[in-house]
Amino acid sequence: MPRRSRRPAGLDRRTFLAAAGAVGTATATGLGLALGPDSRQAAASQPTADPTQSAAATEEVAAAAPTGAGTTLVSVAAPRGTTGYRRLGEGPGWPRVVRSELATGRPGREDRRTTLASFVQFTDLHLTDVQHPLRYEFFRAGDAGAWRPHEALTLPGAVALVERVNKLRRGPATGSPLGFVITTGDNGDENAKIEAEWFLTALSGGRMNPQTGDPRRYEGVQDSGLKLYWHPDSALNDDDKKLGYPRIPGYLRAATRRVDSPGLRIPWYSTFGNHDLLSGGCYPAKGSFIEEVCVGNKKLQTISAAEAKWLMEGEVAGVDPKGERIKALLREHRKNLRTVTADPRRVPLTAREYIAAHLDPAHKGRGPLGHGYTRANLDSGELYYSFRVSDRVVGISLDSTDPGGHYQGSLGTAQLNWLEKTLKDHRDEYALIFSHHPSWSMNNLTPDPARPGEKRHDGNELIALLQRHTNVLAWINGHSHRNRVRPRGSFWEVSTASHVDYPQLARVIEVADNKDGTVSLFTTLIESDAPYRTEYTDLSQTGLASLYRELAFNAPGSDGSLAGSPTDRNTELLLARP
Repeated sequence: MPRRSRRPAGLDRRTFLAAAGAVGTATATGLGLALGPDSRQAAASQPTADPTQSAAATEEVAAAAPTGAGTTLVSVAAPRGTTGYRRLGEGPGWPRVVRSELATGRPGREDRRTTLASFVQFTDLHLTDVQHPLRYEFFRAGDAGAWRPHEALTLPGAVALVERVNKLRRGPATGSPLGFVITTGDNGDENAKIEAEWFLTALSGGRMNPQTGDPRRYEGVQDSGLKLYWHPDSALNDDDKKLGYPRIPGYLRAATRRVDSPGLRIPWYSTFGNHDLLSGGCYPAKGSFIEEVCVGNKKLQTISAAEAKWLMEGEVAGVDPKGERIKALLREHRKNLRTVTADPRRVPLTAREYIAAHLDPAHKGRGPLGHGYTRANLDSGELYYSFRVSDRVVGISLDSTDPGGHYQGSLGTAQLNWLEKTLKDHRDEYALIFSHHPSWSMNNLTPDPARPGEKRHDGNELIALLQRHTNVLAWINGHSHRNRVRPRGSFWEVSTASHVDYPQLARVIEVADNKDGTVSLFTTLIESDAPYRTEYTDLSQTGLASLYRELAFNAPGSDGSLAGSPTDRNTELLLARP
């Protein structure tokens, strides 16, 4: 449950846990072909995705005039007023910034270029079961930013983002059809089966029921009577209402009401994050005491500020990867735990179970079946793969989560060797690398319990490997909940803000050959399709998605710098490629 605050180096629970991370202008870009460990052979043996499943393929095969409509190039949510709880309205867009640290752009390239890829990155959706017995809301006792008042609305918020992509349909820089969406991890929040099902349904289409536990009543902290949390339905003068948070009668009933998703109209791929495996993004859950708590009927709602700080210190330092401090805390507070309704759908998933859920035909959506994962992944339990982006570009999705625990990431030797081989096999093509963690959050060398003798490798080693392969164009990731774009000598590292913490963004990425010895990577941020301003009486699904954004903007302890600087937002990133 990554949180944001103003600690040095982002060391509050929200940010440090969050952190802490196509074919050409005349052809459809969404081919949806997964390439296994032997990617060239897999490419020859596996069929491409059914083109009838891609709106881009069936309706729009040629590029159109580029337009920024529907993106942050045109408008961005902006606060009204200067102090207190602020409403949002439409503000001016963010301009595109040309970055030439790695190459110099040549005049007239916009008239010469051809599109190599056009797709969308989602990251850190954090679809959340807010009534889960082992939510870490109690960290808020030590840090106001350690709990999100808006997290009950993650489902309508994610659907509004899907609706934005469905309307956008083309890349704003090249006008080429969007070929696919790829997530870069933390798709759920608590590694619960029900959250994984919500994620798969939100992107593939279908109906979701946010109500877990007792089907008749809400059992989370927002009706606990504790002033530590926002009680939207109640007259209780809680800590958030003192800061201007509104009272909204009927909010909890609306927030636990059915949510319907149309699903993405283009293929999509999945990448694994620490919250998709580890409880709270930190602790191995399956087979541990944590699993018993997750499917049990007791919930810890509050602790002392001193206890919260003690827990956070352990997490930040990485000295408690198995959650022994959490276990001690639950034992210490066993007499004042709230009784809630147990729900077996909250069971944590193993890596294989997570892959199996993706391979369920019920969640195929626009494809491909498995959304990157294949039967080979299911057999091995490995959560990394390669896939066909276009005839000249291969995509490589990594698993940077450390199964040993802790919120920061790393890669095992076997995966690093596989990456090296895959890049060599595709030396005559461009490569795009996807992972959850960015380089600066890959310093966790905790051994993998399944491979205790295997060395773990950090972000600097991964950068060095990627720099040895001149076909690598970009490493695209999330985790840090912050927009950040950095030159890495021979490629660009692009990290995108989350869709749970404000400003709740996703990123369109387009790759173009400028036909002059350079390649341009265009990055364009997008918001959800929800209106900027909300009405508290509008508790429709769209109204809740709009409220989700406003509440996130006003969240106590939030980090106002997550949008990054102009050079981290809408960009043209130049690369020299003969």
